[in-house]
Amino acid sequence: MLTKRIIPCLDIKNGRTVKGINFKQLRDAGDPVELAKRYADMGADELVFLDISATLEERNTTLEMVLKVAEHINIPFTVGGGISSIEDVDRLLKSGADKVSVNSSAIKNPELINALSNKFGKQCITVAIDAKEIDGEWIVHLAGGSIPTKLNMFDWAKEVESRGAGEILFTSMNNDGTKSGFANSALAKLSQSLNIPIIASGGAGTIQHFVAAFTLGQADAALAASVFHFNEITIPDLKRELQNKGIPMRL
Repeated sequence: MLTKRIIPCLDIKNGRTVKGINFKQLRDAGDPVELAKRYADMGADELVFLDISATLEERNTTLEMVLKVAEHINIPFTVGGGISSIEDVDRLLKSGADKVSVNSSAIKNPELINALSNKFGKQCITVAIDAKEIDGEWIVHLAGGSIPTKLNMFDWAKEVESRGAGEILFTSMNNDGTKSGFANSALAKLSQSLNIPIIASGGAGTIQHFVAAFTLGQADAALAASVFHFNEITIPDLKRELQNKGIPMRL
């Protein structure tokens, strides 16, 4: 049985790690290089590094930061924010990233997913989907969750899989930062309708929330930020408890 993955997320703005609630009310959470090294040493399976203002500011992810993080860790490292071309991905992979995450650019130009997958292999390509449940329908948002689209999340997820995405990072905007648990019903529907891994994001507050994401939500990986950044849950404790619950973990 494949082990499940625990993935700390570093949302970066102006060179610092930040964390908010429902994509707003950002507060400082520390130096990204120091946090990355700490999480790698503690047993995180992967890291996700998102330059959350790159798309809105119409610029690329800061390569210097990627280089620094890559120097200090020995686990897979996904980078997202402002990626819109093969050249962007090529620079990030050469700077030390193992995978890239595309979001807004893929919505604006779905052919980008095909191009990136064909060029670099689907194992390198994560498509992030930020979605909000509105009147019973999950609606995809872009530009850091600030702009609603007309896309239904489940339809979009099937399209990105067909275009060559290697995995999907689904963030529930309703749950993000609330520490009330992941959107398990939506996660389960995604997991049942797709053949690629689903990373759960948005809502982690307790160890039981992670248990539910892997059991009820059928997620392949769970991503969290503030519970790790502010030492509310430690990765070794989390992984031991998940293993004790019968969820396969790399300890």
